[in-house]
Amino acid sequence: MNEIRLNKIYGGKSRYHQFGCRIFFAGLAVLLFVFWLAPLQAKEVDYINISNPFLNKIPVAITQFKTFNGHDTEVSHRKAAEQILKDALDFTGYLKVLNSAAFLSNPAQTGIQLGQINFKDWTAIGADLLITGGIEERENQVTLKLRLFDTFNSKLLVGKIYTGASSQIRRMVHLFCSEVSHKLTGNWGVFNSKISFVSTVKGHKEIFVCEFDGHNPKQITHHESISLSPNWSFDGRWLAYVSYAKGKPDIYIKNLKEKRGAIVNHKGSNISPEWMPGQLNIAAALSFSGNQEIYLLTKKGEITKRITKSWGVNVSPTFSPDGKKIAFTSNRGGTPQIYIKDLDGGEVKRVTFKGRYNTSPAWSPDGKKIAYVGIEKNKIDIFVINLTSASGMPVQLTMNQQDNEDPSWSPDGSLIAFTSNREGGVSRIFVMTSAGTDQRRLLTLAGKQSQPGWSKSTSFEN
Repeated sequence: MNEIRLNKIYGGKSRYHQFGCRIFFAGLAVLLFVFWLAPLQAKEVDYINISNPFLNKIPVAITQFKTFNGHDTEVSHRKAAEQILKDALDFTGYLKVLNSAAFLSNPAQTGIQLGQINFKDWTAIGADLLITGGIEERENQVTLKLRLFDTFNSKLLVGKIYTGASSQIRRMVHLFCSEVSHKLTGNWGVFNSKISFVSTVKGHKEIFVCEFDGHNPKQITHHESISLSPNWSFDGRWLAYVSYAKGKPDIYIKNLKEKRGAIVNHKGSNISPEWMPGQLNIAAALSFSGNQEIYLLTKKGEITKRITKSWGVNVSPTFSPDGKKIAFTSNRGGTPQIYIKDLDGGEVKRVTFKGRYNTSPAWSPDGKKIAYVGIEKNKIDIFVINLTSASGMPVQLTMNQQDNEDPSWSPDGSLIAFTSNREGGVSRIFVMTSAGTDQRRLLTLAGKQSQPGWSKSTSFEN
């Protein structure tokens, strides 16, 4: 596995977070050079709270990149890199990319470095942040120089230089976006995460995987049957899903790189696989004992512990981020509702009380919220309940847009992917912020798409 080092390049007086870390990505022949600046006075900094439902988008100006040689291929790659950057940052939901028609200067001509920028040109048009870039292509190698500035404090926040093959421009830009996200929010963002989902192929349901923004969808299964409920392991190397390939619902556990795995095929139905945070163990709903109950299993499919025991149906497990609790759907109270149970024992706690039908819980990465599907008056919508709130009242995120279900949190908790049939009654995958704003379709693909599963990891070997 190749290693990319991201080092702390300066201390700074800024509203944003200083950082230093190491990220690993495989299959990427990119050399990273970090340019150094003289240390600035340190100061306590603020984060952008990406879970704030009243968050105003931060205006960011992304300038035309400087071309160092100016030949046609370099110009073509410049345009591609600029668009990738704009699309990625706009995807976050907390940044607003400004229209270049309003720009008062062009750093591609006057200079892209700190001492060459007139920050008054950018504060005058309302840009809180500025990104400049430069691109140089030589001997089939592309070098990208990218910088993020705080315009009001006239400070450089992030500065990186990436070198690699032209085929890696998209990945290099997303590496920089991860650095930007970490600086502004304290999280690495979604830019190197993936989403699994179900899509129909010739009348069958198969499992697919795409990048965070719907780019590069790939078919993973070829069972020519019904495959459902894909779920990522914490390290992004394994998928667990349900398939009827052998005539009944069984759980398939698959290592995406090594093409190995296991099948959980106990008597009855085997459904609702969910990987445990930080471990290669799975919670799943099995019915071999009669009722659908939730069990813990190894990645080889061996049962290690029974989690639930009640007369009702218990399905759709989801772990708390620390792996100590599990939320699930049960009709033990008469109607389907969301419950929480400590894995070490203790009483089962009911979470949802509003509405007669609540299911499909998804625990947020910060552990404070659970998104779920509620059905009222034949309308299917997505809700979020704050587990730290005394009121316990849910917040409705979707409404008046047909049926909406299958919520899945992004790894940084800023976004939620979900299924909706709002476009012509055909199920598609959509994305919205954690506050329910900026709802938009994720990807365009033949067939019907459903059941998105956002990866917990942002580093992949496959």
